[in-house]
Amino acid sequence: MNSESKPSSETPSSIGFSPDDFAQALQEHDYTFQKGQVVRGRVAVHSQEGAYIEIGGKSTAFVPIQEAALENVTDLSTVLPLNEELDFLITREQNEEGQVTLSRRQLAIQRLWDTLLEKQEEQQALQVRVTGSNKGGVTVDVMGLRGFIPRSHLSQRENLNALKGETLTVGFLEVNPDTRKLVLSERLATQAATFSQLEVGQLVEGRIANIKPFGLFVDLGNTTGLIHIKQISQSYIAALSSHFSIGQSIKAIIISIDEGKGRISLSTRILENYPGELLENMDEVMESATARRERAVKSLPDA
Repeated sequence: MNSESKPSSETPSSIGFSPDDFAQALQEHDYTFQKGQVVRGRVAVHSQEGAYIEIGGKSTAFVPIQEAALENVTDLSTVLPLNEELDFLITREQNEEGQVTLSRRQLAIQRLWDTLLEKQEEQQALQVRVTGSNKGGVTVDVMGLRGFIPRSHLSQRENLNALKGETLTVGFLEVNPDTRKLVLSERLATQAATFSQLEVGQLVEGRIANIKPFGLFVDLGNTTGLIHIKQISQSYIAALSSHFSIGQSIKAIIISIDEGKGRISLSTRILENYPGELLENMDEVMESATARRERAVKSLPDA
């Protein structure tokens, strides 16, 4: 009995793999890589020029040795161990061979800027190391990035060269990842630390640093407070210079704090037992200021 073999009638559809399934499978493995994209990859090979990374493309991606880390690298195995899975930033899209160029350095820089933006938003202080100076201020190392502190925002404004190598505590004036502009302030950090120790109703002592027609500026150590002329006495004062002098010691009550604007408002008016007492008998008011404070703060809105 002769039996002829028949051609198979099975089609991709009959074995459960339709043309649509095939197209979808191709789509799922059609890797599209774009500049600026963060990808996960496995370190496959080291070379003298860099490392080859498997990211699922047509060919392995490449990391130049100068882009392997934020710092200079001589031994790739210390920052890109073989078979290690790491995140990379695509810095150049696929060439004609389908290879993309990656960077760990640029990714680290990107994440550093994100961290600094968060610190600025939360008004956190940080420590930086002074690397150089010029007429306008000093340059500093900020977690591997280059920052600048203007002379006016330094505690020590003379002999800036002497600050090289020093560690300073600073706050943020400007953080701009797009322009790579990072401007910091030592004065701002000092002020923030001082503000954290102050509160409304607190009795403080300082020295008059400046006399203006509208009030007295009082040096409180690391910051300055203002006693507005209306807060000096319950009586009218024609000329402040007739009653006060620069360098004079004075005690006052904090009546408001605006940390955002760096303002501390003070009052001696509320220490008086009667209008004009401060002007008539300043020594007595100052000597008994601590005892007078308890009664004085009851008149404050937050008391």
